[in-house]
Amino acid sequence: MPISKPTARNWFDQGASAYARFRPEYPPELADFLAAAAPDRRLAVDVGCGNGQLTRLLAPCFDRVVGIDPSADQIAHAQPDARIEYRCAPAERIPLEAGGTSLVAAAQAAHWFDLPAFYDEVRRIGRPGTIVALVSYGGLELDPSLDAHFQDFYRNGIGPFWPPERKLVDTGYATIDFPFEELAAPALDIRLAWSLPQLLGYLTTWSAVRSAREAGREALLTAFADDLGAAWGDPATKRPVRWPLNMRIGRL
Repeated sequence: MPISKPTARNWFDQGASAYARFRPEYPPELADFLAAAAPDRRLAVDVGCGNGQLTRLLAPCFDRVVGIDPSADQIAHAQPDARIEYRCAPAERIPLEAGGTSLVAAAQAAHWFDLPAFYDEVRRIGRPGTIVALVSYGGLELDPSLDAHFQDFYRNGIGPFWPPERKLVDTGYATIDFPFEELAAPALDIRLAWSLPQLLGYLTTWSAVRSAREAGREALLTAFADDLGAAWGDPATKRPVRWPLNMRIGRL
């Protein structure tokens, strides 16, 4: 009996809450590593926190956690947590006192920053030994039966719609200026089991997908959903999804 096509609905029209619903969560080992490296556990700041994926992970590890994002909409979709204070502000003007921060983290966000201005703020709010962590993950990996479909779409289909900053993510921030004493980072990744709707919902959070839709290229997205759906089979089937984490870790 043939499987119905996944484009019976518009998978790419998820609305403003998609980021909170579909962005993958970081592994607990990431927060454990950052907390262990920090000079103390008084205050962690997650800059460009979005709806708080990393912020929530840091909360059990520090006395106080502040999540900062310039988007009020992102913060509105953050899950409330008594241990976290969210503030709406840009990375270049962090609304915190000088010298009081133990960890400054930016997860999947630093490529949008004015880095010299951000680094000035890191030095201002940090104390000696403060850890600076730029965390990123690039393209995801699927199992071999599906990965070729996805990688072709990522590089060739949606590729032209990525902003230039995406190259920094794909290289794990390896080429950016990072003027701190650099530390080795552990090998970590994000691993999930997702259905086809979950995977396509995640793609709606990509800036490239938004750009393609604004350019009137909805057919490109629909064709990819059809192609991947044919290879996936039953859309409800959970399949492994993996994102290797990249990190630049430094110390003040």
